[in-house]
Amino acid sequence: MTNFPHYMIREIFEQPQGLRATIAPRLDVNQGRVRLDDVRIGAAELRSLRRIHIVASGTSRHAGMAGQFMIEELAGVQVDVDYASEFEYRSPLVRPGELTILITQSGETGDTTGALREAKRKGSHTIAISNVEGSTIAREADGVIYTHAGPEISIASTKAFTAQIAALFLFALYLAQVREAIPEDRARYYIHELQRLPGKTEAVLKRAAECEALAQAYCKFDNFMFVGRAIHYPIAMDGALKLKEVSYIHAEGYPTGETKHGPIALIDEHLPVVVIATCDRSDAGSRLRYEKNLENIAGYKKQQGRVIAIATEGDSQIAARADHVVFIPDAPELLSPILEMVPLQLFAYYVAVKRGLDVDRPRNLVKSVTE
Repeated sequence: MTNFPHYMIREIFEQPQGLRATIAPRLDVNQGRVRLDDVRIGAAELRSLRRIHIVASGTSRHAGMAGQFMIEELAGVQVDVDYASEFEYRSPLVRPGELTILITQSGETGDTTGALREAKRKGSHTIAISNVEGSTIAREADGVIYTHAGPEISIASTKAFTAQIAALFLFALYLAQVREAIPEDRARYYIHELQRLPGKTEAVLKRAAECEALAQAYCKFDNFMFVGRAIHYPIAMDGALKLKEVSYIHAEGYPTGETKHGPIALIDEHLPVVVIATCDRSDAGSRLRYEKNLENIAGYKKQQGRVIAIATEGDSQIAARADHVVFIPDAPELLSPILEMVPLQLFAYYVAVKRGLDVDRPRNLVKSVTE
């Protein structure tokens, strides 16, 4: 672990490499297409899909929630996201001809394996997204998309998570192309942006010192709220999960608009609010959500709330309203979650270090939940 005191921080810094390894082999840049040779489900079956189930646990489920937005927007297929631990116990309405995507870093997660077998029993096609070649789920699924993030040692998942989101985006774009649901020029645009993603991630990592300073300022707080809208809500969820996993701080993730339905009662000077407030200026929906975020931040400040924002580079409006801002490079709405997650991982890591905790081996947690 040269130059890194913990596996977690090393793995955070390995994310550009993991993204390149996951993305580059799947792009046919000359043809402007995504290639997923190991999916092994025919084009006719993919064109006839009317419903997709994504099943996972923990951080992998948050990746699946982001994938739901990607698939529905690009390919126009309805997507439901389930907890793997609940899937078998609620008689899921999975039908023949549908598709179930199982996401697990290890490929050995017990609940997710059970969900795979239940989906197959009901006649669903299955695709595994896993970081471990030859794992149980990868072997048993009809197809597989491996995330080539490399071994992940620290219990808190970092590089596997961003690679999972990249894999889901690749699948969403692949499915959209197979179904002829996306114009060729738009597909080429996304392929170009995928190629730029590892470099942009490296740019975010250069802000590690800012995240460490932020952690120093907030490491004594015992409660946090993380909020985000649409595809950014799963990132808020995982930001909260990372903080609670490694620092034992109580943190919750909410859709930003839902804070008005109860959680806003908690906001005061003792409850910092982390707001995912990036904006893709080329996307009308993103601009609308951004304006709503500005209103929400103003409301939190009226309650004496301390606001930490993740914002797009050059955003002076957020900088004027929030107490602290970490900027990330501009990116398409559907790809920005990967960049947003990096400062949240860094923040969680540095808070845990400053609280004197065992970052790589949090209490009561294991890397792979097999039972």
